[in-house]
Amino acid sequence: MNALAAILPPNVLELLRRGLRQSDILFGLGVVAILVVLILPIPTPLLDLLLAVSMGFSVLVLMTTMFVTRPLEFSSFPTILLVATMLRLSLNLASTRLILSEGHEGPTAAGRVIAAFGSFVMQGNVVIGLVVFVILVIVNFVVITKGSGRIAEVAARFTLDAMPGKQMAIDADLSAGLIDEAEARRRRQELEEESAFYGAMDGAAKFVRGDAVAGLLITAINLVGGLVIGVVQQGVDLAEAVRTYSVLTIGDGLVSQIPALVISTAAGILVSKSGTRGRADEALFGQLGANPRPVAVTAALLGLLALLPGLPALPFLLLAAVVGAIARVLERRRHAGAAAGGDAAEDARANPEAPTEDDPLRALEIDPMRLELGYGLLPLVGRDGRAQLPAQIRALRRQLAAELGFVMPPVRIQDNIQLPASTYVVRIKDIEAGRGEVRPGMLLVMNPQGGPVEVPGEDTREPTFGLPARWVAQRYRDEALARGYTVVDAATVITTHLTEIVKDNLADLLTFAETRKLLDSLPEEYRKLMDELVPARITLTGIQRVLQGLLAERVSIRDLPAILEAIGEAVQHTQSLVRITEHVRTRLARQISFAACGPGGYIPVVTLSPQLERAFHEALVGEGEDRVLDMEPARLQAFLEAVRETFERLAARGELPVLLVSPSIRPYVRSVIERFRPGTAVLSHAEIHPKVRIRTLGQI
Repeated sequence: MNALAAILPPNVLELLRRGLRQSDILFGLGVVAILVVLILPIPTPLLDLLLAVSMGFSVLVLMTTMFVTRPLEFSSFPTILLVATMLRLSLNLASTRLILSEGHEGPTAAGRVIAAFGSFVMQGNVVIGLVVFVILVIVNFVVITKGSGRIAEVAARFTLDAMPGKQMAIDADLSAGLIDEAEARRRRQELEEESAFYGAMDGAAKFVRGDAVAGLLITAINLVGGLVIGVVQQGVDLAEAVRTYSVLTIGDGLVSQIPALVISTAAGILVSKSGTRGRADEALFGQLGANPRPVAVTAALLGLLALLPGLPALPFLLLAAVVGAIARVLERRRHAGAAAGGDAAEDARANPEAPTEDDPLRALEIDPMRLELGYGLLPLVGRDGRAQLPAQIRALRRQLAAELGFVMPPVRIQDNIQLPASTYVVRIKDIEAGRGEVRPGMLLVMNPQGGPVEVPGEDTREPTFGLPARWVAQRYRDEALARGYTVVDAATVITTHLTEIVKDNLADLLTFAETRKLLDSLPEEYRKLMDELVPARITLTGIQRVLQGLLAERVSIRDLPAILEAIGEAVQHTQSLVRITEHVRTRLARQISFAACGPGGYIPVVTLSPQLERAFHEALVGEGEDRVLDMEPARLQAFLEAVRETFERLAARGELPVLLVSPSIRPYVRSVIERFRPGTAVLSHAEIHPKVRIRTLGQI
């Protein structure tokens, strides 16, 4: 810009600056100018300038394709190809107008650029000029354009065919937690851009082919039309007309075909490097020089050719020496790389804790959670960005984190051809935790009142709770909703089942590593409390056991600072993890109480009779961690039967009560009940917050 400031007037320079800032307007004016050239005649100096612009622009496009590392970095190439083709055709038409109207005045009638190209290539011989021009057209049209067009066509077809598989791979990685949502969106956008790019390149190849055909026809028209006009209308001698119009015609053809050849080469390079990474030179020399043996064999063959009689020895010997030197350099680099690799292998042997890709220890890795699908359920994973099942699993992870303070581990989704087509299996640490059958494309309808479903369909049982249900077609959705039925799709059925399985196995899923992540995410002001507790007063494993005890009864651990404060208070008096957990529950009384409140704003409770309370107290034997419940089996059986009858009777009335017991026996009563009724909450009197109302519904 400083150099231009010394040449251009200030007002023109300011206008140029404003134009560069308004690039969209500048581009639009440029396209309009190309169309204007097709209609209006232009002077020869301006034509020379525009021909130079066309050549420079084609070289710029070629250099850009050489230095891009991925084709998508030059995704605007089809548009640029169209603009470049229109520019060349408009200049062809402008030069044709000048050749036919002013050609009788001499070889410079259409500008000095065309005259220079014509005289340089022809060298006074019309036949040589025509042959060179035809060869250029054949190379461009038959070889480069046809080959790059075929590559673009095949690439577009395979890219579109591979899109569903790539989408499923992205969704599976997202569900497994290998990538986040931002990375998944970026990959989907890149996939869409890739398919659009190759589709556009398939069509853009037709521009180059049409440009070559148009150039050949325009050249023939210029030559024949110029001779007719020069001899018949202008009265020029036939020999002079042939000499003048052939120079102009062939020069015009070369000026248009050389940029077209450069652009075609750029298109061929761009589409042919679709499977490689890095710049074109890196891919070319990196792969040709990867193995020194082919280079050495080439040097030997060149040396043998130098010994054949009749062939000049000097060029072949020179090339053999150069190629042999290159082979020697590549061999040295290969040995140096092998030595470095040997050192790395030695370091790996010295450090056995760092496994390699082929380390058999990788076979011992276990997925925390895995969802296996029969082949008929693969459409639930989704073929586009609106995948049902992965999206619902992501929402489930967010819901559990907000509800229980527990970050659910990633769920790996994979197909299993050994399963029936409509069957899914949920595995926790490679152990089957649940399975079910769903019908993709159909709806599961249940009657909330427990009665039969009066909609045509296939009778079944809901896999999560075993309730009677029916699979119905999509067209019956409105009818089922009008009858007051619960209607869910197949993906929601799997997600609901997965939710209950996760909640039933929260304690097992909270590993040592997950506990460490939760503690590391604490605010900075609670780090000092952590330093005081761990490991001087309680181990990290002890905190994990406490958190597992809370999650086993579906108590949220989201308020982790309050839990740590309660642990700090409890460890001053006891090291029993059972008592520490009970103290933490007491400190979380507000949270536990409000979570147990029913729709009426009170906690429905069932209490134990004084005799049963006393029996449980007397059945406790041992001290500390060794304290256990030692009650007669007949007494326990009678207790469990009474609990079952009482809770089923209240459930029939629409009540979901909790069992209220004294604090000292609560963990032992819970350990008995959880084996038969894991969903029944057992609270102690100390866990009832003073501001929460309770209503006693019965006594056992």
